[in-house]
Amino acid sequence: MTQNEMLSDSTSANHMKHSHMLARTRHWLCLFAHLLVALCVVPVPAWTAGPLKKIATVLQPFVDSRVLAGAVTLVADKDKVLDLEAVGWMDIAKKRKMQTDCLFWIASQSKPITAAALMILVDEGKVSVDDPVEKYLPEFKDQWLAVEQDEDHVLLKKPKHSITVKNILSHTSGMAFKSALEQPTLDLFPLAVRVGSYAMTPLQFEPDTKYQYSNAGINTAGRIIEVVSGMKYETFLDQRLFKPLGMKDTTSWPSGARLKRLAKAYKPAKDGLEECPIAQLKYPLNDRDRQPMPAGGCFSTATDLSLFYRMLANNGTFAGKRILSEQAVQQMTSKQTGDLATPYGFGLSVGGGKIGHGGAYRTNSSYDRERNLITIFLVQHAGWAKEGKNIHPAFQKAATDAFGK
Repeated sequence: MTQNEMLSDSTSANHMKHSHMLARTRHWLCLFAHLLVALCVVPVPAWTAGPLKKIATVLQPFVDSRVLAGAVTLVADKDKVLDLEAVGWMDIAKKRKMQTDCLFWIASQSKPITAAALMILVDEGKVSVDDPVEKYLPEFKDQWLAVEQDEDHVLLKKPKHSITVKNILSHTSGMAFKSALEQPTLDLFPLAVRVGSYAMTPLQFEPDTKYQYSNAGINTAGRIIEVVSGMKYETFLDQRLFKPLGMKDTTSWPSGARLKRLAKAYKPAKDGLEECPIAQLKYPLNDRDRQPMPAGGCFSTATDLSLFYRMLANNGTFAGKRILSEQAVQQMTSKQTGDLATPYGFGLSVGGGKIGHGGAYRTNSSYDRERNLITIFLVQHAGWAKEGKNIHPAFQKAATDAFGK
């Protein structure tokens, strides 16, 4: 065979090999194209439909009409976040759009956090919810009950029993909302001083006979945490609750990068909305001379709050770590107000198959136990214009329609 014939045979073989490779490539490209077409027509499963639903867009009309500045919304189940969105503005004047990692003052949404921290000590056998508060805080011994009271006189008597830890966690203690000391803001004095002022303030009704919402009660629970643990309230929360749960942004003092992510507060005005300070807090908010408030001092994000509620939804465990016992969660999330009409657990509202809590500046978080659905709604509003009452229900409906069936 000549050299030319050998080259010709080699060229022919290479050509046939190349042709086979092209045919195989066309075959696989055809299969891939058919697969893409099939995927395009397959219905999207419900658990991945969140971003397509654009839940937060139901709030856009409220932003457009200047009733709502902005919001962060989150939907989760006990295992994962299903949807996280932002709408509107975190700062209207500077045209800074709301971001999903924005911080908010969550106000009374701090109450279940404080209750959970105290229940850690209950699990360890260091506190009993049936104990009188005076066992841990002697200043509450011989507390008085006001029978009659007006501008000219106060008639006092001894209550039938001392207030208990259960009473202060469930707003059935008879304690006032706050003491006269807490003016003009709620964060001026150390926790020990404020709680001492509660002990000197007469009860307003016999313990266990009424439900009356009381910051003083939950703040007192925070002080028990300090005395029993030997740690500052905020340190105990960081070490025993926030770090184990991965709540990296939750704090009493937003500073640095966190402060830059803090959403501005607004109130209704004639032309829509007016920026305003948080009236209950002393400024600047990053000033460590400000004192922690177990009943309402936390700043947090939607993601951080979802971690806390996922722990409750999983009966006290999160990411393989046990934070609370099942018994502690059951006590927190079941009615502790006896025959009284208001269904409240320990630091949590528990009515209608849901647990959760709202905050003074219109934030709200809840867990629907029947639907296994956690919803977090974060805004920063000191009151609503008339149409504002429809904003949170609109979000709840959109979340339930998308994920709750």
